[in-house]
Amino acid sequence: MSAVTPAPINEDKMNAFLGKVVGDFGAALSSSLVYIGQKLGLYKAMAAADAVTPAELAEKTSTNERYVREWLINQAASGYVDYDPSSGRYSLSPEQALALTDESSPYYVGGGFFVVKAMTHAVNRIEDYFKNGGGMLWGEHDADLFVGTERFFRPGYAAHLIASWIPALSGIEAKLKAGGKVADIGCGHGSSTVIMAQAYPNSRFWGFDNHEKSIETARQRADAAGVSDRVTFAVANASELPDEQFDMVAFFDCLHDMGDPVGACKRAAEVLAADGSALIVEPMAGNTVEENFNIIGRTFAGASTLCCTSNSLAQNGPALGAVAPESAIREVVLAGGFKEFRRATETPFNRIFEARK
Repeated sequence: MSAVTPAPINEDKMNAFLGKVVGDFGAALSSSLVYIGQKLGLYKAMAAADAVTPAELAEKTSTNERYVREWLINQAASGYVDYDPSSGRYSLSPEQALALTDESSPYYVGGGFFVVKAMTHAVNRIEDYFKNGGGMLWGEHDADLFVGTERFFRPGYAAHLIASWIPALSGIEAKLKAGGKVADIGCGHGSSTVIMAQAYPNSRFWGFDNHEKSIETARQRADAAGVSDRVTFAVANASELPDEQFDMVAFFDCLHDMGDPVGACKRAAEVLAADGSALIVEPMAGNTVEENFNIIGRTFAGASTLCCTSNSLAQNGPALGAVAPESAIREVVLAGGFKEFRRATETPFNRIFEARK
């Protein structure tokens, strides 16, 4: 048998590809260090100071200077902090400080690093599912997944939910201002529910999630926000919603994860008032495979592999995944009994759909 002749390579293309790989090595390792910086308050300490040396930052945060020194070099090389060679001091620009420390800002990104840390903890199990099938339930993940998911999605909900998403629905904003009823399916820690309750004091809200510890946290969030008198949280699957004839049933970034999304839509349609709307918020994804070949598609497809798809497969579900095209979401929603489906609005990170009976 003759030897196979290797295909010729373009050296410039090879070097460019290897440069990309090394960049990805650095990004992957740096992600863990950003998580540590979030957990230990390193960024917040820097934001409160004009500029610091490694020793000063270590003192401010009660951490080890030797670790802090390496951490700062990595962060400066990553563009996450600034460095002044004349003084040997590190600082945060206003933009870096806002994105890394202000959890009330729509620009806050710190939660994403909790999500990445938690999902990478599942790699050994996901590798086995690649070979043998099966999946990993949401509640089986590292606990930082639940923390990170709230922190990652909450800024977008705070920026858009009241300002543009609900107003884009058919008459729902007026109903909620007057006094309506809303079900928040897959509510997690309840950030979306609480945001709505604060904005519409005449309405009542119910949040449902099958993860008990998340519901416990959601109740604490409602108490802290002073809305617990109008918000009820319960541990329940999407098929177990009470029949309150809600004015709005919401699915925030969760329909694509579900083991039975058609069943969830069917129950949502059953408990929705005749002139109500389902608000379905999904990750931004392309209508074709190649439309996902960008930084957003890369991120969502990665998360989908390690979490979203696996959660559905663990329940023998259809595994819509985080990059499901609009046609797949439409098919599921209409199969659940809704008659109308449209894209109401969008952001760079989300598609916002409305379904009506």
